Amino acid sequence: MNKTRTPLFHVSKRGALPWYRTWAIRGTALLLALVLCGIITSIVTGQDPLAVYAAIWSGSFGTKRKIWVLLQNISMLLCVSLAVTPAFRMRCWNLGGEGQALIGALTSAACMILLAGKLPNWAVILCMIVSSLLAGALWAGIPAFFKARWNTNETLFTLMMNYVATQLVAYYCVVWESPKGSGQIGIINPNTQIGWFPQIGSQKYLLNILIVAVVCVLMYVYLNYSKHGYEIAVVGESERTARYVGIKVDRVIIRTMLLSGAVCGLAGLLLVGGTNHTLTPTIIDGRGFTAVMVSWLAKFNPIWMILTSFLLVFLGRGAGEIATKFGLNQSFGDILTGVILFCIIGSEFFINYQIKLTRRGKEQ
Repeated sequence: MNKTRTPLFHVSKRGALPWYRTWAIRGTALLLALVLCGIITSIVTGQDPLAVYAAIWSGSFGTKRKIWVLLQNISMLLCVSLAVTPAFRMRCWNLGGEGQALIGALTSAACMILLAGKLPNWAVILCMIVSSLLAGALWAGIPAFFKARWNTNETLFTLMMNYVATQLVAYYCVVWESPKGSGQIGIINPNTQIGWFPQIGSQKYLLNILIVAVVCVLMYVYLNYSKHGYEIAVVGESERTARYVGIKVDRVIIRTMLLSGAVCGLAGLLLVGGTNHTLTPTIIDGRGFTAVMVSWLAKFNPIWMILTSFLLVFLGRGAGEIATKFGLNQSFGDILTGVILFCIIGSEFFINYQIKLTRRGKEQ
């Protein structure tokens, strides 16, 4: 008779946890990450870990200007994250947020350059808004049509569209270069400020922040309390079930991707018209890819995305402050950021699964 030993432990699927237990697990993971970062800092650099943590805090909250820049960066990352979330809820993996936002930025810059002096400022801004939303929607609508019609791989399609958008922006940066021979576009309309969004008081970034806050609330309501949001959820659970209950899946895919692209185009518009007033191939700064992590960590919940956006931006700015203050390589700050993110992402395992110990050595 063969004798077998039971394993020391086994992993089982955990039921849904209350939200406070979920965030308690994540908070514990964050504390563990800080301890690990302190140990790594002491061993590798000999620096005081507490001084390094203070530098991370100072990178975001050291001055009033740093706080406003932090809020601006959070709002831009949040905007792109909100854009890709409807598609992700539908299990349609739109990885083209970078390109869709770039196309929105390109059309906004085109309006500022080509319509300056031909239309009043309010009309230029209106053209920027309409064109950027439509351009972003079109850029997402192309892979959506092929997905709905021929079931192509939307992940690869949207990724490839990013490269096309980047090269288009690079081309027009040469066409519209200022000064000539520089290969880049300087500040657009610096004297007339045509196409520049108005400031609220003395705060340059406040309008962008308020716009993204409104979009966040609207997206939450749309996904959780509208008929379209319900259809997105059903298609995400099972396309076969969605078709069985009468939902036109192809229409939902195209409609949702158009929405996703339009909000990405809005992000490009806000960067050109409200913040940078110029155009470069790197103006989105990788937010289209970081947004995937933001959306996933928040479980596709627009409200929780505010926290995950804050976390990633806070860590990124802290990494830069460490490199500046201690004369360390930027990569060291990125290492600490990676350790913290690894612990936070790893905590999702303990949220979704539980480990149960068994009697060691029990024979069967």
